[in-house]
Amino acid sequence: MKALKVTGNKLELTDISRPLANGEVVVRVLKSGICSTDIEIVRGYASFEGVIGHEFVGVVEEAPASPLLVGKRVVGEINAGCGHCGLCRAGDPRHCPNRTVLGIKGRDGAHAQFLKLPAANLFEVPAEISDSEAVFVEPLAAAIGIREQINFTDKTRTAIIGDGKLGLLCALSLANEPGHLILVGKHQEKMRIAEVRGIETVDASDRGKLESGFDVVVEASGSGSGFAAALDLVRPRGEIVLKSTFQGKPTWEAWRVVVDEIAIRGSRCGRFGPALEMLASKKIDVSPLVSDEFVLSKGVAAFSRAAEKGALKVLLNAAE
Repeated sequence: MKALKVTGNKLELTDISRPLANGEVVVRVLKSGICSTDIEIVRGYASFEGVIGHEFVGVVEEAPASPLLVGKRVVGEINAGCGHCGLCRAGDPRHCPNRTVLGIKGRDGAHAQFLKLPAANLFEVPAEISDSEAVFVEPLAAAIGIREQINFTDKTRTAIIGDGKLGLLCALSLANEPGHLILVGKHQEKMRIAEVRGIETVDASDRGKLESGFDVVVEASGSGSGFAAALDLVRPRGEIVLKSTFQGKPTWEAWRVVVDEIAIRGSRCGRFGPALEMLASKKIDVSPLVSDEFVLSKGVAAFSRAAEKGALKVLLNAAE
């Protein structure tokens, strides 16, 4: 099969063997989405080598232990736990210390014609959700996952830093929560996507004019400067939620966290159920977030497009 593989920080299209089920489920990939994490992996993040990609929709081809899945259109939770540790037994393989992660850690990913995952990781996609929309289930679940960590009320003031793919998904999903929401970004055309939904936006160059004291600040800029901006906006004893992954070592004033008693939360993956429900019920429209689509055989060019300034989601069509 064709696959996009990273070796020694080099991305190339290659022919590799189709995965064998070996107790898991083989999925024929229809479409996959290029994530900022994918781009950072090519740059060295996570020291991963192999087939990258973790956002996908596909059709089940082989499921020896779950034959009813065959032919179903599915998306998949990217974390495959060991099934034995306390976290897995409690239903949270996302933090299993021995987990593999699709296209990120110990498991070939979705920018390929086929992939495999445990049956428990797969979710059938409702007919109301198109293939292009279904690719957004994983990142949308990550955005919605903030709700698992923060209790939003009518008085909560929330600022999101970053108007890229993840920042916009955070804004569009949190717009359904109580409280006041502001998106801080640098690109007028991207912020208009949020404005159409009724979300207040502020250009980053005017950030100094904002009244500080936000209860919650979500850092989703994917840049080292985003954390410093979050410290400027959050109130004493407020909360900063870190959503970005990038290759690098940010510098920030740790003393401010101590003096202002700020809580810092990492926020990675979320539950797929709420994301599927939100897309199926049309509570969120992800179509404006698609910048381009390439066939898988043009995957290297697709990555160049995804890394361009101003680009949002670039899709790969594996069903060539």
